[in-house]
Amino acid sequence: MAVKIRLKRMGAKKAPFFRVVVADERAARDGKFIETLGTYDARLQPSVIKVDEEKVMAWLGKGAQPTDTVRNLLVKNGTMKKFAEAKVAAKAAK
Repeated sequence: MAVKIRLKRMGAKKAPFFRVVVADERAARDGKFIETLGTYDARLQPSVIKVDEEKVMAWLGKGAQPTDTVRNLLVKNGTMKKFAEAKVAAKAAK
């Protein structure tokens, strides 16, 4: 089972609000998911992303692949940099 970290659309018509979730890649966009990691609100200026970094790091460590949009959000948030540093530190410790 391939697992993706992706956005789930919430909110009203023409008022999108997204949840960052972990889901099986075969599931529908707004369908079944495994766990909620945070939220993303693009309508605010500047856009707001709130994620639980520990959960994101754990899922990335387990091999979950973020979608392109989520990867860009995590780069802006600084989580991807922390994950890369942790990966390098773990490799150096071996």
